[in-house]
Amino acid sequence: MNDTATHSAKHVRRFRQILLWPLQLIPLREGTQVQRHWEVLQATTADHPWREVIDEFGGAPGHYQERHYNELVTFLPYVQRFLYGEGNADPYAPGNSPMRVFRRNDIAAVRVSVGADAKPLELLIAHIDLYFFLDIDIVLLNVEVYADDLSLDTVQDVLHRFGRAYPAGWDATGQGIHSMYRVEWLDANGIVLAVSDSGERQKFLTFVGQHRVPRIAAHWAFLLAPLVQDQTGTPGLLRYRQIEYYRMPLMAYIGLDDPRALNRNDFVRLGMVTAKGDSEVAPFPANYVADFEQRYCYDRYWAVGADGSDGSNTRYLCCGHALTVVGDANWPYFTNTDTGVLAQFRHQHFLIFLIAHFQKAALLMMSDQLVHALERLEVGNPDSVKRFKRTIRQRFEIFLRFTHRYWFHDISEQATAKALFKLCAEHLGLDPLYAEVKEHIHDMDEYLDSDSLRRQANTVVRLTVVTIVGLIGTISTGFLGMNLIADADAPLGERFWFFTIVLIATAWLTLYTITKSKRLSDVLDALSDDRMTPREKFDAIVKAWRPRDR
Repeated sequence: MNDTATHSAKHVRRFRQILLWPLQLIPLREGTQVQRHWEVLQATTADHPWREVIDEFGGAPGHYQERHYNELVTFLPYVQRFLYGEGNADPYAPGNSPMRVFRRNDIAAVRVSVGADAKPLELLIAHIDLYFFLDIDIVLLNVEVYADDLSLDTVQDVLHRFGRAYPAGWDATGQGIHSMYRVEWLDANGIVLAVSDSGERQKFLTFVGQHRVPRIAAHWAFLLAPLVQDQTGTPGLLRYRQIEYYRMPLMAYIGLDDPRALNRNDFVRLGMVTAKGDSEVAPFPANYVADFEQRYCYDRYWAVGADGSDGSNTRYLCCGHALTVVGDANWPYFTNTDTGVLAQFRHQHFLIFLIAHFQKAALLMMSDQLVHALERLEVGNPDSVKRFKRTIRQRFEIFLRFTHRYWFHDISEQATAKALFKLCAEHLGLDPLYAEVKEHIHDMDEYLDSDSLRRQANTVVRLTVVTIVGLIGTISTGFLGMNLIADADAPLGERFWFFTIVLIATAWLTLYTITKSKRLSDVLDALSDDRMTPREKFDAIVKAWRPRDR
């Protein structure tokens, strides 16, 4: 095949990109375990473009289609309950899905430019969503864009550059490194709603100098509003922090005339989402990607058939950060939006990707909250210690609910769905991360338990000493009902003064005994030790009452 034919075969007929950006939400109310952040959007619908999505599963039965059925039966029952709820008539009933979705429809397209001299590319918006989760302070921004008839280089540029929360740095011309030169959100009439500011280096440098965190680029900040970055001075109830890498996780759907025209280097670039490059030049050293097919590829529908003919020419690539499907744009099943690969990519596989990244973000958030609780702990401050204990108990309870509600090792028994989730989980390191967070929470919980036992033991020691000291006086004065002062018939005033004097003396003795209970405990230990001589016991008593150095 000559160069012209090869270039034509690599032409991308169908392209979609889905960005999925996890962010940590700041609690609305301190001390409250379950934060329903989405209620802020529900209560102020006039001030923002977000509207809640009631999906097809909650609509009229006549609107329920085969695609919805195929989507639901892909997952195991406990995952179905997480994604779709229990089917109550009331969508906000306790048994319903713990996931809430909000969508904005005011943005119709996005115009991106790779460089100052590059021709702008317009991508259509399929939808822009926010995913909230009950009991977990995480929100996921979902942006899906699509276009047809693009060059492979253009697709690689979009995948590599578009989903960047801020520039990694700046080149000699002042353009942001690895990010788009310009991004513009457009409404249905082509009017620009917001523009990126990645080239304004000083804004980002000043922000980092002031807040020690990177500044979110203007076009992403606009997209998230009324959610605001927590470190900014912008007022807003819904505030977020970055919790993962600034490069947003993504999914890509790529349909070509001839997928097998792509060589190994092309697949490595698409699978690892690297910058565009010459197909004949490897993006990484050979030893680095020697096991690329085994680690990153799912080739059940890619392998050549037993009779020598090609299979379905569909290949899945997953590196954790990205999930890409490459296939034949001329094969109807690959482009079918109801039951084909495209439908599966946008729905079943998207939910698989969402679950994996939600789990990772939630675990990272819980780990971050533990660190924050430790940073606020002042061991010598009783109020700080109480607040720390209360916080750790709450984190432990939330972790338990996360485990039983959101933590899945298997989400499907369908081969493709099961394999893709396994690839995502392995590359994201979900199991080791879960074990690490669990261990840290249990360590803190055990520390709190041991500290409580230590305090209880000290209290028992003090009460024991007070009881022993009080026992001496009780037996002495109560023997045979003896009254040291027989003053029962004295005037009321005299009896009152006797009572007051005895009360003060007894209270003072009790408080003094509690104050010296540690030393008295040492004395009792010495007296009860059969191995010590009377002289050693006397020396121990004298030593216990000597002033101690501070």
